Amino acid sequence: MLGSGGTQGGTRMFFVGMLLAIAGVYLFFDSVRVSTGHSGLLSGMLGARRGGMMETTSMGIVFVPFFLGVFSLFVDATRKWAWLLTYVGIALLGIEVISRVRFIMDTKLTHLLGMLVLFAAGCALMFRSYRELPPIIPNLDEDQSRPPEDRDRRHADSRETDSVDKR
Repeated sequence: MLGSGGTQGGTRMFFVGMLLAIAGVYLFFDSVRVSTGHSGLLSGMLGARRGGMMETTSMGIVFVPFFLGVFSLFVDATRKWAWLLTYVGIALLGIEVISRVRFIMDTKLTHLLGMLVLFAAGCALMFRSYRELPPIIPNLDEDQSRPPEDRDRRHADSRETDSVDKR
């Protein structure tokens, strides 16, 4: 059965839920601080913390494949291994930069709970708005609200058209 507002109520409920969910996600992301860490994935493996080389040396080692690939391309750009080495060097640099990013959440527990409640309530309202849509199959109970003469006449008309169609 439709809610009190019909399909407009369901649409309104969906958009209110979407606004609540967006507000919760915005406040969550707004409370996260981004910084860089001491070492990335590759430099951490080569770094001093794990018994490897010093961190300053490992930082330079990350640039070596890229440097050799670009050098080889300037010597002869038709070499496929030079292109491959350049692409590998770019990929290694990208991995190193991305792996150094650190996310720090700086918020109170009550604010975090508020953000989670906003997001959960918004999602719940959006899902609930789908229940408020009218049924796809017409409701047979609507036929019961008509006077009995109209119902009988309508069913009799449909039976006559069915018998004419069968001939």
